[in-house]
Amino acid sequence: MMRLSPFFALLGCALSAVAAPSAPTAAAALPTSTAKVSGLHALAKQAGKLYFGTATDNGELTNQPYVAVLNNGQMFGQITAANSMKWDATEPEQGVFTFTQGDQIAALAQPMGRLLRGHNCVWHSQLPSWVTSSNFNAAQLTSVIQNHCGTLVGHYKGKTYAWDVVNEPFNDDGTFQSNVFFNTLGQNFIPIALKAARAADPNAKLYINEFNIEGTGAKATAMKNLVKSLKAQGVPIDGVGLQSHFIVGEVPTTLVENMREFTALGIEVAITELDIRMTLPETAALLEQQQKDYQTVVAACQAVPGCVGITLWDFTDEFSWVPGTFPNMGAACPWDANLVRKPGFDGIVAGF
Repeated sequence: MMRLSPFFALLGCALSAVAAPSAPTAAAALPTSTAKVSGLHALAKQAGKLYFGTATDNGELTNQPYVAVLNNGQMFGQITAANSMKWDATEPEQGVFTFTQGDQIAALAQPMGRLLRGHNCVWHSQLPSWVTSSNFNAAQLTSVIQNHCGTLVGHYKGKTYAWDVVNEPFNDDGTFQSNVFFNTLGQNFIPIALKAARAADPNAKLYINEFNIEGTGAKATAMKNLVKSLKAQGVPIDGVGLQSHFIVGEVPTTLVENMREFTALGIEVAITELDIRMTLPETAALLEQQQKDYQTVVAACQAVPGCVGITLWDFTDEFSWVPGTFPNMGAACPWDANLVRKPGFDGIVAGF
């Protein structure tokens, strides 16, 4: 997604610990989490999922209280680099690669055996100007994509569980985004990138990642048709990422149906960038609805065996991308800006 703003011991035991927040008096603080669990990743594993994780970014790693939560392997068993593996961060000049910041995020995963998600190889946003302004012809841009994807994925070979190889290729109506890649190569840029990634790391799961495809509709249908086409051509594709940037009270009702339709195509799905924003200010009623919404999303993944895991797009409101992108909206994460767990945390627990 976009750059961050400057982008149970047993299941029954955990569920018994969940309580809906009581309505506060006018002078009382807003409700907080009541769930008592060892960690969300531990909960997800016990529920049969591969991981529960979070995105993070380099500038946040100087905040020691934040890092203490981030480095709890029971809480987060998977890490995504929010920005430092994107094109502008890794190949700012043609053929000149830098991985210092990406390596810092990757290093958070390795010591505890946490899964690393690569994000991303090809996206129309956060591109260095040399990609968009060089007027490459089809052959030249093919080589540029192959070199970028191959070098990037190859650098992290053996360290990543999955890569968001292509990010956000569609408009909301299901047509392809007009950008330097599609305008020059048509939809062929997608198999070019996927093949280069597979050659660079044969063991990494290769994903296409997109927003507003979490429920059924034109955009989700376009993605399913793309997956079918890629498979028919023998192009490697292992999964689809459902970003899941939701609004409180507006979570799609067709999450389970949609995930099942994707997995019926022979791929896995993952919730890759979960947050649930609200119109500010926070109220007890909005936090209660947010708790229900987090529960709905997690329960949908839990109901579909091919939904392998869930990633928050950072876990605290302190570092959420939402306020910098959506005016008057925020409070989207399960932890508040002071690292206090909100009722949304209880919703995640209840969802498993």
